[in-house]
Amino acid sequence: MVTDVVPPYSAFSAQGVPEGELVYVNYGRTEDFFKLKREMGINCTGKIVIARYGKIFRGNKVKNAELAGAKGVILYSDPADYCATGVDPFPKGWNLPGGGAQRGNVLNLNGAGDPLTPGYPATEYAYRYEEARAVGLPKIPVHPIGYNDAEQFLRNMGGPSPPDSSWKGSLNVSYNIGPGFINSYSTRKVKMHVHSNNKVTRIYNVIGTIRGATEPDRFIILGGHRDSWVFGGIDPQSGAAVVHEIVRSYGKLKKEGWRPRRTMIFASWDAEEFGLLGSTEWAEENAKLLQARGVAYINADSAVEGNYTLRIDCTPLMYSLVYNLTKEIPSPDEGFEGKSLYESWNEKNPSTEYKDVPRINKLGSGNDFEVFFQRIGIASGRARYSKNWRVEKYSNYPVYHSVYETYEIVERFYDPTFKNHLTVAKVRGGLVFELADSVVLPFDCRYYAEALRNYAEIVYNVSKNHQTEMTTYSVSFDSLFSAVKNFSEAATDFHRRLQQADINNPVTIRSLNDQLMFLERAFIDPLGLPGRPFYRHIVFAPSSHNKYAGESFPGIYDAMFDIDHHEDQHKAWEEVKRQISIATFTVQAAAGTLKEVV
Repeated sequence: MVTDVVPPYSAFSAQGVPEGELVYVNYGRTEDFFKLKREMGINCTGKIVIARYGKIFRGNKVKNAELAGAKGVILYSDPADYCATGVDPFPKGWNLPGGGAQRGNVLNLNGAGDPLTPGYPATEYAYRYEEARAVGLPKIPVHPIGYNDAEQFLRNMGGPSPPDSSWKGSLNVSYNIGPGFINSYSTRKVKMHVHSNNKVTRIYNVIGTIRGATEPDRFIILGGHRDSWVFGGIDPQSGAAVVHEIVRSYGKLKKEGWRPRRTMIFASWDAEEFGLLGSTEWAEENAKLLQARGVAYINADSAVEGNYTLRIDCTPLMYSLVYNLTKEIPSPDEGFEGKSLYESWNEKNPSTEYKDVPRINKLGSGNDFEVFFQRIGIASGRARYSKNWRVEKYSNYPVYHSVYETYEIVERFYDPTFKNHLTVAKVRGGLVFELADSVVLPFDCRYYAEALRNYAEIVYNVSKNHQTEMTTYSVSFDSLFSAVKNFSEAATDFHRRLQQADINNPVTIRSLNDQLMFLERAFIDPLGLPGRPFYRHIVFAPSSHNKYAGESFPGIYDAMFDIDHHEDQHKAWEEVKRQISIATFTVQAAAGTLKEVV
């Protein structure tokens, strides 16, 4: 019996004892609050809201509740989102038991790192804001519960029925919206007691380095976090074990006299669960070195979140590297004996955007690559084994951030032979090896050109819902499409020169490699995105409505989001035009960095 377990709580919740009527807000998404206010006429001001976990980052749920005027938030895991069909709860199966609750932070940092030292490392000498000026802290109390407790609250809810089936979970309750309760419970209110306290405390990153033999001033970083909410059987220890194994392998090579061409940096981050603090503060402290010398960052959180197939999220610069590497690694999947990982991955999860290749996702956030990719502009990627997202509709994996996320659940259900862990180690370790040891960096800028074309089409298609306004306010995407075409030509020309380069001329190779290394950096805008100064990548950012998801051309997308409801339409469309012009300039400038040096 383990007794000293961290009880379920929402890290960085405000303190307080709010009391009020209860309102059920589904997943607490932007569109859920729109539906309540605009279509159902339900006002959340002064109410306590209950939201189910899933679909989006919990911090976004809390922010949305706060903006809607709620005075407290109860978060719960509904079996519809945290139980797979036909599977028993732990310990008999791998589903979440009714008493299990998901811990997690409820910050809205938008890449700031330590809330008291935004933009700068939280060193001994650092100036710290007082708590009232801290970044991203919620202003209302928040607390997580399991579905057994949630059922007690939801069973007697009054008010209208749920607007449609997407508002219903799997509990045996009506999912009425409220506010308040019915029958003999009609006079009752809900009262929260949240007394958690925030304090400044020391955190520890562990950093190891293998100095590069030829280009020691070029860094390839493999980083993953070490801290966990309870036992961390999956998050992060399945990933941390992989990092240890990769480090052990490189240590063995080094003992035999080998060194990589470029420097390898291995990082075990602390305080990831509290807002990506270990990685962000380290990157803030080393920002000048990283922007001058950082070639790539490979993330290493959970190695498994399912056992169906590989999942990759990365910059388009790494697409060809990932495809080529996975063709060299054997598939661990049943029925794919003697075949490559690429083959099983491609068959199980083909791309919907490109022909005859497996799916690769955009990088969002919610993990330690954030500062490297979204703030500094270092090419980044992540790999893990995942579930079949098309069929398995539950959120994340059922026991996520609960006391039941143990070594046993991994060993008994997720990966009994650890073959998927080994495969992920080969992918992560292989990416690091190729990036650190290839004479020419294994980046292909032609894939970036293709991605930009695709993203420009997507954001243009969003604008087609507003044809009248586009004409009225003279909004055009022509300049952006022109810049994308120029980038495409520059990328094709650069690739041709790369093929013809004299690889025995170190100066030529170094010059071309630097163009490749700095390409990701070229998409960084020093001013950042509107209201989010630490998200500076113009092509990719975490969605403003879900930190976990990646958004392409986020400045334009956000300017057009819900634009019909803006009071000043002229002003709103002027901002869209401004964002199109920023994106155009950035893509055109990035194309310029690929041109032949004259």
